[in-house]
Amino acid sequence: MLIQSTFTLTVSTSTVLPRSYSLELVKQLHQQLGLEMGSETIPSLSYSGITGFYSISKDFITFHPEEFYKLSLCGLNETSAKAISHLNIGDSLEFLGAKFEIINRGDEITSYEELYTNLVGNEPEPVRRFELQFITPTAFSQGTTNLPLPLPLPTLMFRSWLERWNNFAPVYLGGDELIAYLSNAVVIKNHKIQTRTYQLHKGFVNGFIGDVTLQIFQRADPLLANVANLLVEYARFSGTGMKTRLGMGKTKSI
Repeated sequence: MLIQSTFTLTVSTSTVLPRSYSLELVKQLHQQLGLEMGSETIPSLSYSGITGFYSISKDFITFHPEEFYKLSLCGLNETSAKAISHLNIGDSLEFLGAKFEIINRGDEITSYEELYTNLVGNEPEPVRRFELQFITPTAFSQGTTNLPLPLPLPTLMFRSWLERWNNFAPVYLGGDELIAYLSNAVVIKNHKIQTRTYQLHKGFVNGFIGDVTLQIFQRADPLLANVANLLVEYARFSGTGMKTRLGMGKTKSI
């Protein structure tokens, strides 16, 4: 089971929160979901924080009453997906003295088997152009260094999605050989990105936000082109890169 629940929020008055609010909110949501936080090597829950237009002043964010905001929670395995589907926050979300009214909730529910069957198993005509929007700061761990890489490199994006898919899905897609193939078959066609700092409780991470278009070569094997499309579509659930359970890497296919 896979789920993406998106809440539409408003505030009745200008609401000020610390830029690091997201950690406190995700802790509270984990408690309401009955899920332990930080116990998984690969997180089974991705979370967007509160997205939309807000003002930033030093260490604080101001949310405005004339704006609409979004909050999304995605469950990548049966436990987290069921917890999200049964989550009943009520009419408002309150934390750190702030109150957001919940005016709508939309649930997108599918399964790994359904995604695989529709996008790969049924052998559809391959999609060779992928339009991606990175809504919250996105970055990748670089292994030996502690400095995250805030660049939309296709190899790192596909590796991130594949790692999550193989960990949670009943259908194994492949390993390093698949990443090697895709790294030679997919290029960045164009992008419009900028760096953005994501504030955590003790420090910050530099990431990128914006739009990225990926193109897969015509010579690419149709089956593997469909696998690439499957992983791109999966990204809206899994997020991309590091710290997706803390609000980074929220990804949308457009």
